[in-house]
Amino acid sequence: MTDTALLVMDVQNVIIQRVTDDGYLPRLARAVGAARDAGVPVLYVVIGFRPGDTDYHPDNKVFGQDRGMGAAPGALDVHAAVAPREGEPVITKKRISGFAGSDLELVLRSNGIRHLVLTGVATSGVVLSTLREAADLDYRLTVPSDGCHDFDEEVHRVLTEKVFPMQADVTTIDDWVRGLA
Repeated sequence: MTDTALLVMDVQNVIIQRVTDDGYLPRLARAVGAARDAGVPVLYVVIGFRPGDTDYHPDNKVFGQDRGMGAAPGALDVHAAVAPREGEPVITKKRISGFAGSDLELVLRSNGIRHLVLTGVATSGVVLSTLREAADLDYRLTVPSDGCHDFDEEVHRVLTEKVFPMQADVTTIDDWVRGLA
């Protein structure tokens, strides 16, 4: 049994529709497939709210303005290119970090996971927030830089080249996949 898990975060239809990199989903799908083939658990972290948006607060600059973001059918579903298989955990969070308002820590501890491979949209959102919290919780961290996407290319570059290396091993999907063999 491995102590590593691949986290696929916020790769939901309502979010992924804004990604302009046509290669992003195929790269991420390659990472998901390789993880499954190697016996590395794939965990999905998604944003989700109660019906009626009762867990939004109007003062929250991110979510207070996005009320009803998941109202359209399928909007909050994980994109089909990387959709979870039966039995793969889907963890619902209430804010930006994968740990915020979720049972992610419980799922990780219950499965002996100590090493997280973080992917998702956006680099400056869920990836950054989850990385910081996971580092404070003493997880080993790997970030495939091309497994993350940000809507601002310069922010993505600064985070993956200057900020993340202080707390994580930054690599590429190809290099991470090669390391699984």
